[in-house]
Order: sequence, then C-alpha cells, then structure tokens
Amino acid sequence: MLDSIDLKLLAALQRDAQLTAQQLGDLLHLSNSQAGRRRQRLESEGYIKSYVARLDPRRLGLAVQGFVQVHLASHGAEQANAFARLINTTPQIVDAWTMTGDADYLLRVYCADLPDFNHLIQDVLLFHPTIARVHSQIVMDQLKTDGPLPM
Repeated sequence: MLDSIDLKLLAALQRDAQLTAQQLGDLLHLSNSQAGRRRQRLESEGYIKSYVARLDPRRLGLAVQGFVQVHLASHGAEQANAFARLINTTPQIVDAWTMTGDADYLLRVYCADLPDFNHLIQDVLLFHPTIARVHSQIVMDQLKTDGPLPM
C-alpha cells in the first residue's frame, strides 16, 4: 500500500524525475537515506516504470503531430502480429492503443511536415495489407502535454 509520503514522492518525481535523494528528503521532511530507500522501493515494486527526458518535437524538426484511427481488413492473430510489427518498426508512430468503438487502433504520430505525414498515411499505413482504412487528424495546438497521473 502507498502512504501519503509515497504519493507525495511520486507526485514530485512526475514533476521532476531528476530530484536527488537530498531534494526529495527536504521536500518530504525525511532524511536523504529514507527518501532514497522509498524511491528504490517504489521502483522495485513497479510504481516507477522508468525515467525519461521529454524532448521538444519542434526543435527536432517534427512540426506535425497527428492521430490516426486504423481499421483492420480482417481480425486474427496473424493480422494483429503483422500490424504490431508495423507499429514497432515505424519511428513516426510514437504511441498505439487498441480501442473500443469503430476503429481497431489509435496511433499518435509525429512527422516533419505535411508531405511526410501524407507519405506515412499513403505509402506506409494504407500500403500495409492488414489495414483496410484510416482516419487521420492533425493536431492544431496542444493545450496540455503528458500531464501527471492524478494522485
């Protein structure tokens, strides 16, 4: 079970994963070693999955963010495995979810520009034999970016 200190520690790390044990200890009113042990326990128990750097897509030349709903031509293990290979080998696809409702999958993609986005849709996704159709949307503005999980 998580106690209130664990929840405060997790919330602090969601804001800044680079906090040191000393900074966490100061924030949580614990000793450095207590804060460090709590962090290690939360890591080993799987509450903290990883530490990553959030990069600015525009600074990296990725000006177009989009969402693509994918409808498979047929359903089965072979088709699902082939589609999984496609999403795992296409770098523009950064997130993929299976969905309820009309679409089978929802993809989050980043592309350099509209021609690159068009190439992804026309020459990669629609060219793939498992995909029957797609519905794409281009992000105009992002109001909230990967917000922290509610605690």
